[in-house]
Amino acid sequence: MQSSNKKIFKHLALTALLLTAIGFWSFQSFANETASDSLPQQQLVTENHADVHSAETHEEGKVDAGKLIMEHIADAHDWHIATIGTAHISIPLPVIIKDAEGFKVFLSSAFHHGHESHEGYALREGKIVAVDANNQIIENADFIDLSITKNVAAMFIAVFVLCWLMLRVAAHYSKNKNKAPKGINNLIETLILFIRDEIAKPSIGPKYEKFLPYLLTIFFFIFINNLFGLVPFFPGGANVTGNIAITLVLAIFTFVITSFSGNKSYWGHIFAPPGVPKPLWILLVPIEIIGMLNKPIVLMIRLFANITAGHIIILGFFSLIFIFGAMNQYMGLGVSVLSVAFTTFMSFLELLVAFLQAYVFTLLSSLYFGSAVEEHHHEEHH
Repeated sequence: MQSSNKKIFKHLALTALLLTAIGFWSFQSFANETASDSLPQQQLVTENHADVHSAETHEEGKVDAGKLIMEHIADAHDWHIATIGTAHISIPLPVIIKDAEGFKVFLSSAFHHGHESHEGYALREGKIVAVDANNQIIENADFIDLSITKNVAAMFIAVFVLCWLMLRVAAHYSKNKNKAPKGINNLIETLILFIRDEIAKPSIGPKYEKFLPYLLTIFFFIFINNLFGLVPFFPGGANVTGNIAITLVLAIFTFVITSFSGNKSYWGHIFAPPGVPKPLWILLVPIEIIGMLNKPIVLMIRLFANITAGHIIILGFFSLIFIFGAMNQYMGLGVSVLSVAFTTFMSFLELLVAFLQAYVFTLLSSLYFGSAVEEHHHEEHH
């Protein structure tokens, strides 16, 4: 028993050290990028007048915390690795544009971080726009942007990792049919059994096997992307599940499966509520339809809001360092210690949130499936 407790404390200590290191890494990366953004302004002040240097440095060198936070959680056409001085090291991603001339494929590095145009297109505020010969935006330009952005690349990586894990677990079971799994195989089996026995069976009932593949896929997809989002360096750092477009697509999948799986009783309760006088159907049917359409909206907003809020809180702690540092250098130094400590604590909390949000999305989806396939017999008995 004591050896088991020692192992638990050892693992917790290693996790704490890892998260602390990640916190300091995030702080350093965020600090370098923030410093590089404000450096040209400070140099300009120095070259102008030495006697007003102190007064203007704080004005020109102010950090727009809101803008920086939104840039970090937004999608991008390159994958930022690090900032060294004024040099930004990043991985360019493919830009794919379909217009009247056909497909145009090139790397985002051709935009030179938004300073230049390429083949009639430019990068403005993180979005690709059509421009003319004078580099002016062409309004209502007819083209389709099919580019591989940071979030798309992160999803490809997550899918690759997910397939690798599952194929490894399957290979282990085929080779060791009568042996207990160990390590990562044991963890994956525990999660699969948890979803099957604690989510699918109680929520759906005897027909749970029909929906189990989707529930397992959606759980592990969200969980892995949540975990990768907590890692501040490549191949992590992408805010996949904090992108409302992605959560919308996931919610639509659940809605479509629920709608096509709905039996006669399910649709009857929506368009012909049993046990209710027909004149009241005029009032109740629209309410039931709104409730049916509200389910995917709840799924979409819940996942998006919770994941995004966690990233904003962590980045907000980092921003406090530069806000107080602009007031006083020593205040910024003192706040930096507290910011890294709170970031480490939030990283622990975000690990729980990463699992919890994947669990909640899977649970709600299974509840919707269960309501769609449930058989109601109380009307016949009545």
